[in-house]
Amino acid sequence: MIPKKIQLVEVGPRDGLQNEELWVETETKITLIEKLAQAGLTKIESASFVSPKLVPQMKDAFEVLSGIERRPGVSYPVLTPNMKGFEKAVEAGATDVAVFGAASEVFSQKNINCSIAESVERFRPIIAAAQKNGIRVRGYISCVLGCPYQGAIPLADVVNLAEQMSEMGCYEISLGDTIGIGTPLQAKKMVEAVTEKVPVSKLALHFHDTRGQALANIYACLELGVSVIDSSVAGLGGCPYAHGASGNVATEDVVFMLNGMGIETGVELEKLIETGRFISEFFGRSPKSKVSRAN
Repeated sequence: MIPKKIQLVEVGPRDGLQNEELWVETETKITLIEKLAQAGLTKIESASFVSPKLVPQMKDAFEVLSGIERRPGVSYPVLTPNMKGFEKAVEAGATDVAVFGAASEVFSQKNINCSIAESVERFRPIIAAAQKNGIRVRGYISCVLGCPYQGAIPLADVVNLAEQMSEMGCYEISLGDTIGIGTPLQAKKMVEAVTEKVPVSKLALHFHDTRGQALANIYACLELGVSVIDSSVAGLGGCPYAHGASGNVATEDVVFMLNGMGIETGVELEKLIETGRFISEFFGRSPKSKVSRAN
């Protein structure tokens, strides 16, 4: 049954900005996050506490997270790939963090320089420390529908990693089609397989729109009861390890579709469109959102 209410997870400020070559000032990042909250988004992924050498755009993660004027009822999760990043995030006031793995061995090596099994072991101390501090941990799995290096991904590998993340204490598992290669039936089959080991209530969709399939894939998985969707304002983003992969599905387009289905999101579309235009103008380009362009 399709849920009547959807939790949107806005990933633009982190996933969307992290690969931009043009430096985005700290104040602009903070303004973007606050505009997203004003539009009604209640979960806004704000930064990534990674090495500045690997992701220069996130070198001000501490300043961004600590500088946000936090609104009641809004959470500002951050990515923490290692203990050093986790400790820095906690110091900046993080209450929600995320760990990141891949269902592809090759992608895991190229993205985080370790095997899938090794990545799981890296998660353990972070999750244990988070639980001790009352901090919630989300798990990301990339390449669930295909890998730019490995090609097709066995469903068993996706299921196994999702199950391990859930058992370790991740409250939610975000399933990512990193290169936007999936089609609706493939996406649905993948989610069905994962729900054999992890409750659908703990799953989220993180679909990129490289081949224009993201909305169709989301709809197919909504029919299975998934009620959490990751999206990026103005369609910001891409993947540095997946050549040609465009950004996550645009939040504006997801909200428009859900509005048309009578599904509650709590997001004001007009304010969201304005926010997408704000950050797109900063980069001197038009939003990738089709709804924004049509408005």
